[in-house]
Amino acid sequence: MTNRYAVILAAGQGTRMKSSLYKVLHPVCGKPMVEHVVDQLRTLNLDSIVTIVGHGAEMVKTQLGDRSLYALQEEQLGTAHAVMQADSVLKDKKGTTIVVCGDTPLITSETIEAVLNYHDQNEAKATILTAHTDNPTGYGRIVRNEEGHVLKIVEHKDATEQEREIGEINTGTYCFDNELLFSVLSQVSNDNVQGEYYLPDVIEILQSKGEKVLAYQTDDFAETLGVNDRYALSQAEATMRARINKKHMLNGVTIQDPANTYISADAEIGRDTVLLPGVVINGKVSIGERSVIGPHSELKDCQIGEETTIRQSVVHDSEVGNKVNIGPFAHIRPQSSIGDEVRVGNFVEIKKSTFGKGSKASHLSYIGDAEVGKDVNLGCGSITVNYDGKNKFLTKIEDGAFVGCNSNLIAPVTVGSGAYVAAGSTITDDVPGEALSIARAKQVNKEGYANKINNKKS
Repeated sequence: MTNRYAVILAAGQGTRMKSSLYKVLHPVCGKPMVEHVVDQLRTLNLDSIVTIVGHGAEMVKTQLGDRSLYALQEEQLGTAHAVMQADSVLKDKKGTTIVVCGDTPLITSETIEAVLNYHDQNEAKATILTAHTDNPTGYGRIVRNEEGHVLKIVEHKDATEQEREIGEINTGTYCFDNELLFSVLSQVSNDNVQGEYYLPDVIEILQSKGEKVLAYQTDDFAETLGVNDRYALSQAEATMRARINKKHMLNGVTIQDPANTYISADAEIGRDTVLLPGVVINGKVSIGERSVIGPHSELKDCQIGEETTIRQSVVHDSEVGNKVNIGPFAHIRPQSSIGDEVRVGNFVEIKKSTFGKGSKASHLSYIGDAEVGKDVNLGCGSITVNYDGKNKFLTKIEDGAFVGCNSNLIAPVTVGSGAYVAAGSTITDDVPGEALSIARAKQVNKEGYANKINNKKS
């Protein structure tokens, strides 16, 4: 099979986005647009991927890392000029190069492979990826001859009335014979209103030389959407969200209200899991089978086990085990590890802590910088006091310990295995295993004192 390469055009500033964020880094379903394109290309095992960067080059490189090679377009002088910047990487290499825009996040590896195969099988020198739309206004039209070969691409403003009736449009994605592409790029002129070098002009040059130019029409116009403003971004988001949701539903996930469920492109969800309305899943999230998430829960970069329920709660950068019950209104903050069969109830916040199997914090507690063993019970209002204003300290609560309601554990401190902490205690010293610790002031009752207070008020 012929060698295959890809060039991603990602150097434009994207002024119509009206944003300080570089255009191709705007996220669609939690992932930057250009990263969607790179990830689709990488599934095809291409010989090289070269991303053309300009504005925000370092941010793009940081985002993509070693998944791509890079070429810098210091001045944005058009799409042909952008491709020329890959000269040092691709020139003189035999094979096929596909050129894709970095602001087309919906394009799929299946479509890319199909146009590459069509190009190679028909021994074309250039192949244009096209699509059909009922409203082609603003797009370049594909004019074919009787054999189906491309005669020309006509921009909307230059098209005749008859040509404007054509529904097949240029998507801006092209395949080229690599050596031929780089040999004719230097022949592209910037004699136009914008003073730029346009890649479609390569098509005309090849046709003038009698080279074979074809077009491959995709069945899905939505894949070709280029994002140039916030409205188009919202369209891409909606389309990608529907695509992601459909994939999970076909794989055995129940999504009760797809229109109000938001799942990142990198999420993995097991069969028979149920997502209730208002669920938001961001980043790399893994959810096991037969779990229930929502309603109105947010998960980000976390692992959730099997048969776990999370209701109206937030879990970030943490691990949650099997048969866990979280919520409603709980917050699992980063670097937490929740073991199997744990109960985390309403208005409980856990941060940078481990919870052993079967432990419970049922309501109104803050557990930060703590190691909680197995079968521990934390009563209502239990607090690990982990911060002295300068440093954070560790609290250890060993297996089977019972911490009564409204107790403060002043770190660093250890509550031993099987120990009891009486309700209302403020613990400043270690509690030995199996001990009962009471740390509260002695109650004093002053008979009749309330009458004196009431008399003063009157």
